[in-house]
Amino acid sequence: MNKPLVGVCFAALLLGATAAPATAVSDERPAKPRVKAVDFAGTVALSNCSGSVVRVPDSQPGDPALVLSNGHCLESGFPGPGEVVVDQPSSRSFTLLDASGGDLGKVKASKVAYGTMTDTDVSLYQLTSTYSDIESKYGIKALELNAARPEQGRAITVASGYWKKLYKCSVDGFAYRLKEGNWTWKDSVRYTPDCKTIGGTSGSPVIDDETGKVVAVNNTGNESGEECTDNNPCEVDENGKVTVREGINYAQQTYGIVPCVGAGNKIDLSRAGCELPKPSGAR
Repeated sequence: MNKPLVGVCFAALLLGATAAPATAVSDERPAKPRVKAVDFAGTVALSNCSGSVVRVPDSQPGDPALVLSNGHCLESGFPGPGEVVVDQPSSRSFTLLDASGGDLGKVKASKVAYGTMTDTDVSLYQLTSTYSDIESKYGIKALELNAARPEQGRAITVASGYWKKLYKCSVDGFAYRLKEGNWTWKDSVRYTPDCKTIGGTSGSPVIDDETGKVVAVNNTGNESGEECTDNNPCEVDENGKVTVREGINYAQQTYGIVPCVGAGNKIDLSRAGCELPKPSGAR
């Protein structure tokens, strides 16, 4: 996986024109609405990883804000296979970035609302600040999680708050299963080779360049061509065939998070359509 980093030494290793008359006929297709270029606004830097302040379509300004990162970036360490963390107290802080990557200040967690490395690699922190608090104090709006599955061929940007670097490429395809060491993830996003993400980019939002919405969370890559080992994930298809793609990096889709967020931004794993892994014994 795109290893979380501890300290500098470890890091080193690693419509504008006038409208035509109503009677005019044109063969030109309507222009797509312009979307602001992807930047760092709304991203955060963790002590060892990257992340972003996110919302779902139904989130309200007065809701406690959420920070999205990886399960393997949790301060408590990697969750084991099958382990799901829910509503665990946390006082972790995050450095909020502006559009150019400048530090705006700190936002602080009240709890780990959700975290796992089973089927996906995701963590969601609930903050002590609301979206309205963050916007009024820092002028920053949260990134929205797309409720739709990402599409193959779409241009994307992996925005790393840790490194203050933007990686640009496209969705190359999807891995039915992505296996790395003891963990297995489902329907992972595979990047085209341009996104050469590294340690510290873990947890970065993967943003669709056209919509500006988050479609995945960056988490791993095959570093040295090994098969299914730590830091060398392999793809496994429906028939069990294993494929190793050295130098290729991956992310976990986030549209499945949206149905699991209820009123007040509360993670509710019992909501209709929510398929995130549940804690052992939960229904």
